[in-house]
Amino acid sequence: MDLRFVRVGFIIISALLGSQVVGMGLGWPLGMRALVGAASGGMLVLLEAAIHRIGRVSVRGFSAAVFGLLFGLIMAKLVSDAVTLIPLDVGTVAIVRVTLTWAFCYLGMAMALRGRDEFSVIIPYVRLSRHDRTEESSLVDTSAIIDGRLVDLCKTRFLEGRLVIPRFVLKELQAVADSSDSIKRNRGRRGLEMLNQLRQLGTVDVRIHEEDLPGIAETDAKLVKLAQVLGTRVITTDYNLNKVAELQNVSVLNVNELAQALRPVVLPGEAIEVKPIKEGKEHHQAVAYLDDGTMVVVENGRALIGQSVRGLVTSVLQTAAGRMVFVRPDNAPVKR
Repeated sequence: MDLRFVRVGFIIISALLGSQVVGMGLGWPLGMRALVGAASGGMLVLLEAAIHRIGRVSVRGFSAAVFGLLFGLIMAKLVSDAVTLIPLDVGTVAIVRVTLTWAFCYLGMAMALRGRDEFSVIIPYVRLSRHDRTEESSLVDTSAIIDGRLVDLCKTRFLEGRLVIPRFVLKELQAVADSSDSIKRNRGRRGLEMLNQLRQLGTVDVRIHEEDLPGIAETDAKLVKLAQVLGTRVITTDYNLNKVAELQNVSVLNVNELAQALRPVVLPGEAIEVKPIKEGKEHHQAVAYLDDGTMVVVENGRALIGQSVRGLVTSVLQTAAGRMVFVRPDNAPVKR
């Protein structure tokens, strides 16, 4: 059924109801009562059309508005009952009741909508109790998506829980992908490709969070605020976002800090001191171990077994079984 027919039908039904209910005690004629009913229905239809033109109404915003409306009705009832204790005529009491009802309903809805971001009591998908949060969620920043290392983290199952991509982050990613600048455009397209890979992995649950924060302009500020509301952490590679989030007591997983923590203990070109303890696979090699158990292969070091050897790291081999460090000692004999 077309929406226009529904709207017209609603206005007609409002006119019929108005002719039977509105202003009967005041002696209004039938046509006037029907006109008031139709006008009331028309105002509701115009309000619905205006909301539709503005855009999607969020569940949090709608829930907050309903709660504010109910709170306003309760407050209006309490205050108007107190007013009835004052000796006033019936007409004045009716006017006062209507005025208080309209005023408190408006104030309740306005206050609830202004504070809807902290409105976690009536939002079931945010947090009602601890058993609702069976797995930890993480909000993902645009920079972390474009970086791409998040995909590798999820592949290795180091990152568990649910990855939440806010709609405004996805819009920013699409805007970067549509940029006229070729560098930005390539970064945006890479981010969209990484996001597609994340959704196809199957090792993590990736969700798109529809809630927006229209009162906040910057994406980073929106992300921090949403993390506070949902009680989640933020995954990013942005240093500034990291510091801002920490200042506001939001937990942050910085992929760059994780990479720094997982970097090799030694790097090629560094000088280290080891003590070979046994022969290696090759006839000229010796094997030593670092304090963390990393195997060190000492080139031309068989004659140096049992001695402290100082040398330069030539290469570091990373495998699924662990790391291997290759060292060329300063005082090793030349292999023949």
